[in-house]
Amino acid sequence: MSIQEIYLLWSESAAISATIWVILLMTLTYLARDPMHSMIHAITSLMKSAFAQAAGALSDVEQRLAQRNTEVLIAEGREASEHEIEREFERINNIVAKDLAEYPTLHRKVNDVITKLDEDYKSSADVPPEAPGWAKAVDAVAKITASKNDPMVGEILESIHGSMEKNHEKTLESYRLASKERHMLLKNMRPAWHGMNKDLKQVDQDVNALLDRAQVVDRQMEHYEEIIRETDTAKKTLSSSSLTQFFVAGFVLAIAIGGAAINFNLIARPMQEMVGGSSNMMGFKVANIAALVIILVEVAMGLFLMESLRITRLFPVIGAMKDSMRIKMVFITFGILFMLASVEAGLAYMREILAQDDAALRASLLNGSDAMNAASGVSDRWITTAAQMGMGFILPFALVFVAIPLESFIHAARTVLGIAAVASLRAASFMFNLLANSAHYAGLMLTSLYDLLIFIPLWIESKIKGTAPKARKKDKHGFNPLDTQTMKEV
Repeated sequence: MSIQEIYLLWSESAAISATIWVILLMTLTYLARDPMHSMIHAITSLMKSAFAQAAGALSDVEQRLAQRNTEVLIAEGREASEHEIEREFERINNIVAKDLAEYPTLHRKVNDVITKLDEDYKSSADVPPEAPGWAKAVDAVAKITASKNDPMVGEILESIHGSMEKNHEKTLESYRLASKERHMLLKNMRPAWHGMNKDLKQVDQDVNALLDRAQVVDRQMEHYEEIIRETDTAKKTLSSSSLTQFFVAGFVLAIAIGGAAINFNLIARPMQEMVGGSSNMMGFKVANIAALVIILVEVAMGLFLMESLRITRLFPVIGAMKDSMRIKMVFITFGILFMLASVEAGLAYMREILAQDDAALRASLLNGSDAMNAASGVSDRWITTAAQMGMGFILPFALVFVAIPLESFIHAARTVLGIAAVASLRAASFMFNLLANSAHYAGLMLTSLYDLLIFIPLWIESKIKGTAPKARKKDKHGFNPLDTQTMKEV
């Protein structure tokens, strides 16, 4: 037998063997179809159940956290609104106590002015002079029937005419004097009118200010009622306000941290001369730790000072103190701040002295004009010294106001972190829902792929039964009835 015949026989035997193995494996796979389907569905159902339960648990936690965030947001908004309403009522009380408290005095003053004006007005009335008594005599003389050419009558009439002219002049003069007095009274009435007009304008301004405050209180009360009712508008407004406060307060705190860093660099160098520059504690220089402690103590004193002044409310114990104790605490904390600021000013001066010593040492190592230039540069540093001492004295007091943005940042951070936690839980729940659905459709895909591998036996089975191959009956969730667990759709 030739080599070619041996190769052909071996090839035919290998092909026959492979065909037999394929038929055998396909037959075994066909016979194991139901167990394999059950195993695939069981595994994928288990995975889907686990992922769905995890998604449901995360969703419940998300809902509880969202409800808790809403409660905290409403509580903080209600407290802030109550605080604003309280301050508006304090302003109204100040207006009433300061301005409107003088209203009775002003009322009496206006009444006195009106009475005086009424009296002056009556006094300035134009009263015509009474007719003189000789008018009747003139009338009687005019009725005399005697001849007017009579010398006796002519003399009498001439005498009467002269008397009438004199009396007319006297009456006219007295009338002019009376008119002058009336005009003087009217002139004296002008300051009273102006004063009363000024007082009435002040009353009008006070009343208008009170009305404006009343309108502000009305708006605050409407906002407060919306918060109490927990309306969607109030929730959105409070949430937006918290986010704004968070970022604004964070920006201000970043600025304050920059100021603290400058303050640290200002006093770190001279602290090395005081506590030793070579000493270390837990891997850090003792001088740096001492400088940091001084800055932190200044910040703490600033917090206590703001709490004592009731500007912030981070420590309820301080706010609940008696007024006398709070005033003492204000003076104590301010005194400590003043001493620390003075110490920092001294350290800044010491820093400049050390810098001048270093410059003098470098200048001594130079020669010629370089040494002269260095010496002149050292002598002109008084401006830098004054600036550093001023910064060392002012920065501690500037750090006092860190308490205000810190309080806003802490209150707003609770809401912002709650929103971020809700968003994270929602994303995780979505991912687990996605994995649950993926496990569900992965089981369907693996089942179909398994049937695809044994499509020949399935086709033969359908031909024998005289029906087309069809999928097994599945329940409403897309799983085989052999499944032992009922899965809910996600």
